[in-house]
Amino acid sequence: MGAFAERAPIGERQREGIALAKARGVYHGRKRSLTGDQLHQRAGSREEETALAREYGISRATSLLRSAT
Repeated sequence: MGAFAERAPIGERQREGIALAKARGVYHGRKRSLTGDQLHQRAGSREEETALAREYGISRATSLLRSAT
């Protein structure tokens, strides 16, 4: 039971640490390899989604989600 009781405070401390790091400007996400505009332009030329995803190092699902927005 002790391990389960410790999980909530661990997550809390992690969230606090991430918030502090973001405030200092040292916690960033991954840089986008393809913007939505770029994807729309490339998708408009009927390039295959798999080829686009492979070229930019993103998943096909990501490319489909970005093209839908």
